Amino acid sequence: MKKFLSLSGIIALVMLLAYQCDHPAAKKLSAEKDERPQWLNHHDTVSYVGIETCMQCHSGIHQTFIQTGMGQSIGKADTLKSIAKIDGHQKLYDSYQDLYYQPFWRGNTLLLREYRLSADGDTTHNLVQPIDYVIGSGQHTNSHLWQENGYYFQAPFTWYAQEQKLDFPPGFEGGNNSRFNRQIGLECMACHNAMPTEFVKGSTHKFRRIPEGINCERCHGPGGAHVAKIMRGEITDTAKEADRSIVNPKRLSAQMQFEICQRCHLQGNAVLKEGKSFFDFKPGMELKEVMQVYLPRYEDSDNRFIMASHADRFKLSACYQANPETFTCTSCHNPHFSVKSTEVSNFNQTCIQCHSANKAQIMCSAPMHEREVKHNNCVQCHMPPSQATDIPHVTVHDHFIRKPQENGAPVSPEANRFLALLSINDPKPSARDKALAYLQQFERFGAKPLYLDSAARFLNQVPKTASEHLYLWTYYFFLSGDRESLYHFGAQYGLDHLLRELTELDYENKDAWTAYRLAEAYQFKGDHQSALKLFERSVELAPFIGDFKNKWAALLNAEGQSARAESLWKEVLQEEPYHRESLNNIAFLMLEQGRNTEAAQYLKLCLERYPDYLLAWQNEARRAMQSEDALALKRALEAIIRLDPQNVQAKEHYRKFFS
Repeated sequence: MKKFLSLSGIIALVMLLAYQCDHPAAKKLSAEKDERPQWLNHHDTVSYVGIETCMQCHSGIHQTFIQTGMGQSIGKADTLKSIAKIDGHQKLYDSYQDLYYQPFWRGNTLLLREYRLSADGDTTHNLVQPIDYVIGSGQHTNSHLWQENGYYFQAPFTWYAQEQKLDFPPGFEGGNNSRFNRQIGLECMACHNAMPTEFVKGSTHKFRRIPEGINCERCHGPGGAHVAKIMRGEITDTAKEADRSIVNPKRLSAQMQFEICQRCHLQGNAVLKEGKSFFDFKPGMELKEVMQVYLPRYEDSDNRFIMASHADRFKLSACYQANPETFTCTSCHNPHFSVKSTEVSNFNQTCIQCHSANKAQIMCSAPMHEREVKHNNCVQCHMPPSQATDIPHVTVHDHFIRKPQENGAPVSPEANRFLALLSINDPKPSARDKALAYLQQFERFGAKPLYLDSAARFLNQVPKTASEHLYLWTYYFFLSGDRESLYHFGAQYGLDHLLRELTELDYENKDAWTAYRLAEAYQFKGDHQSALKLFERSVELAPFIGDFKNKWAALLNAEGQSARAESLWKEVLQEEPYHRESLNNIAFLMLEQGRNTEAAQYLKLCLERYPDYLLAWQNEARRAMQSEDALALKRALEAIIRLDPQNVQAKEHYRKFFS
């Protein structure tokens, strides 16, 4: 947690600002580089204080803000927060994995049951997962999170408010159900929650603590300097001058206000600038100083949009383009009041400002009877409720303001030709930025070869002397599956150079991922000693990524260092008790050593959690044979044959023992 800016620090900073304003050279530099006012709460030492502190002086605003979608963005999973109509009878069925899901309440605790039925109706798999958080205001959806030891995951069910329907979350449908394993990392949490989340460096999805709901400091910046100033009795007459201890968005230009909104209402493929993290954006900054947001453009992109693309769509509007210095998000939306409690006349009044002759009545060319059908609501015609391409069962108002006849129904991305990834908030991305955008698009949004082709084109424009050259090319070869080229790329540096180079611990774990990817390539080429050193480095830099420790342990075990391997697997399971590969691998090690009773405990936990994990069933069959457990062997062989119908050995064993 950052500390308050001390009084001496504030004085020194004010003196520095005064010098910058008075010195002729500084004046010239300021005019050329940055004409924005300076805000004391941009300083790295200023802490976030939380909404409870803000409400001590701003209770009226607090009372209305906590009713907004932002204020309701996340909360504990209880009957007060949840809007889902769950009576214990609703069910979801995943036909691809043959799994049922049934949410239910036990008192004030929400749980999700996952189960499978045999042909004769017997329950062959049953798992009950407590749900810890509801994410989403409930205006459109309630999705659900669970956590274990600070590692956060999304659960496989969502309540869709508009249709009053239970269904799978976006991305879980169509055979893509990741069950309880979708990680909720810093990027997701940073938009759906307050700042700061207490994220654990060296992990991908571990938090010491998370707030509950977007709060004041997302739009005003950290409040530590402001609170310290007030506590000293220093009160600024804001009718005469700005209080520089905290950002008041009203004091910003229209474009800088827009930057605040598009931090989270410009969803897409976020590419962080080198050295930046999702913690670094503060109100009063340009978003491009921290990240670029890329969206795919198709031939029909005017008529397709994703849920949280309000900023992108709004910028396409002639209304915005004609008045970029006056027409902003807050022209229609008061961030302190819920949109659900805002009268339609408030939105119409914004339209009247430009589209009327007498500032009282809208000039509209539509026939009166058509206007009456829409209750004279401009939004219903010019920003109609439309289906986003990324979330089912949800309609949102398309923020591309235009004449009704220009509106078209969204078409699926597969139906039209992809043109390019476009940086929405920065018109001049570098080759590094564009290469990283295409790599992330391939990894996160669909493994299409054209994304890798484009990434390679831009990577070839990145100078070899660039600090991220090693990271970017390693990332590219790893995603392409070309371990041979990845090995030769790393070998040209030499192992000692790589180990000297890969030392930085950051929120993105870039050096850790580079070490891990290179380790896999060295292992592929049979250079196990170099691979072990690189796996070890990846774990040093990211000790809370279980996959890194698991791979290191597996190679150690293969090299005869079973005691150290076992210790590492136990470390992983101490952190993540349901880490699939570690559960199976430690059981395999114990079976090798004849420790069948201990192996049985790990396999039981693994198979209860992962009923379709073939490797674990194979280990269970081996354990059952060694222990002469006929019932367990029959069950294991049946599972192996179900998962791998071509497994001749399993079929032979089944015929031998059970036919």
